[in-house]
Amino acid sequence: MQALEKLRDRIIQRVNINLRELGFDVTPYMHELTPIKQMVKFYAFYGITPHHPLNFQFTHSNLAGSYFLGRCRVTNSLLYKSDIRGDELKKEGSVFQFQQFEIPINRDEHIDIEDSFLIKTLVHNYSHDPETLEKFFIKDTISMHYANIHGSPSDGCFLGPFSTVDLTTMHDCVVGTFSYIQAGEISHIKVDPGTVWIRSSDKFNFLYRYEKNHLDNYINFTAGNRPKGPLFDFVEDRKKDFEQIFAMVNIDPPRSVPGSASLDRYAVIKPHTNISENVLVAQRAYLQNSWLGKGANAQENCYIINSRLEGFDITAHGGKIIEADLGKKVFVGFNSFLRGRPDARLTVGKESIIMPHTIIDISDPLTIPPNHIVWGLVRNKHDLETSSMPLSDFSAIEKKFSLGNMIFEGSGASFVSALQHRIEHILEANGAFFNGAENKGHAQKNQSISFNTIQPYPMGKLKGLYPSIIIQP
Repeated sequence: MQALEKLRDRIIQRVNINLRELGFDVTPYMHELTPIKQMVKFYAFYGITPHHPLNFQFTHSNLAGSYFLGRCRVTNSLLYKSDIRGDELKKEGSVFQFQQFEIPINRDEHIDIEDSFLIKTLVHNYSHDPETLEKFFIKDTISMHYANIHGSPSDGCFLGPFSTVDLTTMHDCVVGTFSYIQAGEISHIKVDPGTVWIRSSDKFNFLYRYEKNHLDNYINFTAGNRPKGPLFDFVEDRKKDFEQIFAMVNIDPPRSVPGSASLDRYAVIKPHTNISENVLVAQRAYLQNSWLGKGANAQENCYIINSRLEGFDITAHGGKIIEADLGKKVFVGFNSFLRGRPDARLTVGKESIIMPHTIIDISDPLTIPPNHIVWGLVRNKHDLETSSMPLSDFSAIEKKFSLGNMIFEGSGASFVSALQHRIEHILEANGAFFNGAENKGHAQKNQSISFNTIQPYPMGKLKGLYPSIIIQP
């Protein structure tokens, strides 16, 4: 494993060089966590469909347990159980609209990962950066457990566990544990743990920050230690279920899956789960004793347990829903944690928006009325009063407003409209509105995926490295 260790040290050095102005050293965060021994145990796999471009290039890298879809290149990198999802890559000949510009796409977009170490990270290419339309890049970057790099090109960055960077180009940044950033472009900044920041430069700015003692009760990450806390334990306690499905070559899907729905081969489906028409269940999703109504979706790394989703509900990447009832068209944002109890159910009214990285953890029954927006930490009715608003009231904000630990500036109407527009896009892209002939999305197109596996050198100095591989049509 000498080559693996040398490659790891090279990546650490490159990231440290990029972060030198911030005075941030990634080394103590990495050496106790780097699963070098684990990285020789798992195969990688890639999906082939008629709807996604087939062009994979893997060079001098380890890809242990990682999944690839679409057009991807990986060079001098370590990927450990990460999902590289290229199912919305831009195509040659299309036109990208940005403000007053119409930018032609001259060649097919591809994902390019170089000199990076991604640990249990979800990468989704849906990018809006007009300067890099044909290459979605992740370079000189380290990303920790259950982070999301979603439509966010990255150069010289460190992402803590359960962090999300969404539709944001990053240069030389540190994003703290359980932080969510959607800010267009950021450079040379360090984001504190538990920050939720959504900015549109000329329209609005939403900022929430968890109090440290509250956040530490759920997730904590310090140098030289593994992540710890209920959020991490919740996922780790269920990893054996995933090990079983990854170890099996063929799995028969449940008979109850309708023809318009898609259940990924690498999702865990426990007993007494109902999947309705136009439902999308992505890889590494976990469903148990739950009902997913028409057009609902469970994206990557989602957990839905003992819950009912009435229909057209979105559970974004990493969202967790336990002992809850959701009305129609409820949005649950990235890495949110919604936990009711068997004797204290959580009810979320229709068309409500649960903001990314929200924690709702209750001991008594709680109802969120329809058409509400919720953020931050909610443990009871009192917390809900300072962490939620009717969408109509939020839309009425015109300048500056604060409530609890949340500060907002700008147009509330623009903010709510942007969220609702994105929800419609996600439902459309995922095939929730398929009528049997029109409006196909991922739920219909992903039914035809076939999977192939690739494996590393089993011994010697190159043990754990994958041979250089080019896979094309």
